[in-house]
Amino acid sequence: MIGGEAGFGIMASGLMVTKTFSRGGLHVFDTIEYPSLIRGGHNTYLVRTADREVHAHTGYIDMLVALNEETIHLHKEEMSQTGCIIFDGKEEPEGRFGVHADISLFPIPLTEMIKSLGGKPIMRNTAALGATIALIGYDITILEGLMSDMFQHKGDKMVLDNIRIVRAGYDFMMDNHPGGSGMIVNPLDDSRKPVLTGNDAVGLGALAAGCKFYSAYPMTPASGLLHFLAAEEKNHNLVVKQTEDELAAVLMAIGASHAGVRAMTATSGGGFSLMTESLGLAAMTETPLVIMEGQRPGPSTGLATRTEQGDLRFVMHAAQGDFPRVVMAPGDVKECFWAAGQAFNLAEKYQIPVIILTDKFLTENHRTVEGFNAMTIDRGLLLDPEEMDVHSDYKRYEITESGVSPRVLPGHTNGIYNANSNEHDEYGVDQEDPGNRTAMMDKRMRKLEHILEELEEPVLYGPVESDVTLISWGSTKGPILEAMMLLEQNNIRVNFLQILYLLPFHAEQVARIMNNAGRTICVENNKGAQLAGVIRERTGLAVDEKLLKYSGRMFTPGEIAGGVMEMIGHG
Repeated sequence: MIGGEAGFGIMASGLMVTKTFSRGGLHVFDTIEYPSLIRGGHNTYLVRTADREVHAHTGYIDMLVALNEETIHLHKEEMSQTGCIIFDGKEEPEGRFGVHADISLFPIPLTEMIKSLGGKPIMRNTAALGATIALIGYDITILEGLMSDMFQHKGDKMVLDNIRIVRAGYDFMMDNHPGGSGMIVNPLDDSRKPVLTGNDAVGLGALAAGCKFYSAYPMTPASGLLHFLAAEEKNHNLVVKQTEDELAAVLMAIGASHAGVRAMTATSGGGFSLMTESLGLAAMTETPLVIMEGQRPGPSTGLATRTEQGDLRFVMHAAQGDFPRVVMAPGDVKECFWAAGQAFNLAEKYQIPVIILTDKFLTENHRTVEGFNAMTIDRGLLLDPEEMDVHSDYKRYEITESGVSPRVLPGHTNGIYNANSNEHDEYGVDQEDPGNRTAMMDKRMRKLEHILEELEEPVLYGPVESDVTLISWGSTKGPILEAMMLLEQNNIRVNFLQILYLLPFHAEQVARIMNNAGRTICVENNKGAQLAGVIRERTGLAVDEKLLKYSGRMFTPGEIAGGVMEMIGHG
């Protein structure tokens, strides 16, 4: 972990550590923590690496790089028994740290070193990177190569200055602590595994699916998607619009989609609150719409830069009246990519709103991925101009067995129709007849039956026969997969039911798995056990136990494993 005050370059140095490990063929998972402040406050960047795929953090710290003393006091209780701390100075100041006797302290005069080298004070983080690489015995040339690539656009002098400073930190540790930290990390190969956040993956998935318009108002944790797509505008013939508020963002996306381009928007719970009326507009006009909702703790502003899974019920029922929608909750970075692509296909094929439900933990953390396969694009019943040339009686909202009506892009002489927020007949003309209302409502809702048949069924990880079945959704997937390893080490057979699609809901499949399970435990990052409630509502079955966390922080694998063992009376 690298920690210090905002402005110390914590995020930049942490990302360089992540990329340095990934360039050595290692698997990486990292987490960024920062307060909801314009300036200042305590920031941390936690990196975990291994020679196998890693899904979450352990809950303890092996190496702490402290750029100020506050970092040591805040995190010393999280240190592993044989961990080590790198700090700025020549020695521990009068024993003030108060760390456990088994913790190794590695002082390095970062401030003096940077001053002597003519660098800026912020470059202490760069020297600390070199010191870290030395203490774990990693290949310093990999970090130097990364720096060369990252700073090349700023000129050769910038590259050489950074390499000189990182080498100074490395050499100091090699000269003064040649035995290292006792923790050795070796590269596996030079495969250079890509590292992505959930926001990056959603953005890549959107681009692969042919998204051509993105509108959004910045709101943590969805802002990263706006930044990612804005940087790709010229490369993908994409229009990215930062709007004045969330109402404008969703309405622009609806307008762009109505005009025929694949469009999306993204926000968090507070912004989605403003979008709900427009969600109903998309539903009534049967306009495809993709929204990513990145959850953070509420109500109101809540904890603006922390994580939670408290918006499930909200997005399932937002906007007045009944209408079909899809709510999907990817559990990791790779699923974020495929969720984005599928969201566009479902939105256009069924002419509905599709909501990708993520959270801060998933959207902002990096992890290594193995790459993605090509994506198929399905635009559904979108008629081309040649087909419209022979149309003499076009019904935009034609009542069909599937509930999906032929769609045409605006501008064709034979494709003129009304599209407003009122109930209407097959031509789009306002209509309040009770028979028409019933027929139109049935038409729209019939889509759900066909959508459910198309969606991938819930995934069961682990053995079919088990002592405990963990049930969850979204970003808890990673910590649960790691917790399963801990439970297996304690001779507890456990499997995990991941529910990727919350609406429509695979009630029969979930009920079948639960009826064949031993002890069922629902694991959620919210107070109300919202998924457990959905399961009870849709299947009539209650989970045996609920393991909940709502502190604004993600579960650690140890917390899940410990909670499960306590619930089943193990140990």
